[in-house]
Amino acid sequence: MTLSEEEVKRLYRIRRTVLQMLHDRGYKIADFELNGPLEGFKSKYGENMKREDLFLVKHKIHSESDQIYVFFPDEVKVGVKTMKTYTARMKAENEAELLVNIKEHVLVPEHQVLTSEEKKTLLERYTVKETQLPRIQLNDPIARYYGLKRGQVVKIIRPSETAGRYVTYRYVV
Repeated sequence: MTLSEEEVKRLYRIRRTVLQMLHDRGYKIADFELNGPLEGFKSKYGENMKREDLFLVKHKIHSESDQIYVFFPDEVKVGVKTMKTYTARMKAENEAELLVNIKEHVLVPEHQVLTSEEKKTLLERYTVKETQLPRIQLNDPIARYYGLKRGQVVKIIRPSETAGRYVTYRYVV
């Protein structure tokens, strides 16, 4: 089954957001994949593009063994049959949420996920326990975008008229 022009544009936008998200999570993504135009996308996958052609396998920059598989199923809700065809750990994302990259929205401040060492330094510097930090929910859109896990800390940098920038930290619960 070939896809309509609107569906091709939709898949292009979704795939671009997924690639940006993977890049932000530390996966190896080439610049041409991130910045490729719609015409390049169409020419690569052809006129008879199928959703299954868009399958991706990417690995972390510093770990070849840490891989992620991304696929674009035909069905709206992924069932057991589809899940059994892929053996790796997966997380289903709603395609509508991936049409626009929320990280690029003007109202979303910069977020940086802290490493374990940075988290330890932060807690020692301010002599606080991680549970004393302000919280961010695991199901928050930014937490889902970065694939945050419970116990991680994210640094949020907001512009400030008086200080230039305002930095706060959130503990993922």
